[in-house]
Order: sequence, then C-alpha cells, then structure tokens
Amino acid sequence: MSKLKIEKGVSRISRVKLQASIEESIAADLALMSEWSNNDKNYIVNELLRFALSQDSEFQAYKESVGSSRPASAGAADLSRTESGSRPRT
Repeated sequence: MSKLKIEKGVSRISRVKLQASIEESIAADLALMSEWSNNDKNYIVNELLRFALSQDSEFQAYKESVGSSRPASAGAADLSRTESGSRPRT
C-alpha cells in the first residue's frame, strides 16, 4: 500500500472549480491538515483525491481503457458544464 505524502508549503497550481458538500468532521480535518502542512485546503483536497484515485485499480483500468478515446481536457469541460448548471444534478 502506498503512503500519502503532503509536502509542506507547496500549494500553487492551476485549478478547475468543483463544488461539493462534505461532512463537518472531514471539513475540520481538512482545516487542521491545512494548518499543519501550511498549505491551502484546495491543495490538500487535490492531493487526497489524487491519492485515492491512484489506489483504485478498477478505476485505473477504466481510465486506461477510455484514455485514448477521450481528450485530456474533457474532464475539466464536464466539471465546468456541471458547475454552470447546463446539466441537471443527480
């Protein structure tokens, strides 16, 4: 099993906006990890999601199977459309 490594003080990356509701206890832990690592919460969330996605072998296999047929920016476009409300929420 891999380990999650949060580097301290490195949180300046370009982002795509994603809105989500999370549990209060998770939000508190994110705030605490952000304070501890001297990174903003966006960076912490990105690193946690990147780590979780990399650990799911079924998802990685699926990603590989659709990777060649889907442009790299398609995921960002899907998030933007959802955010602007052009697609119904489920």
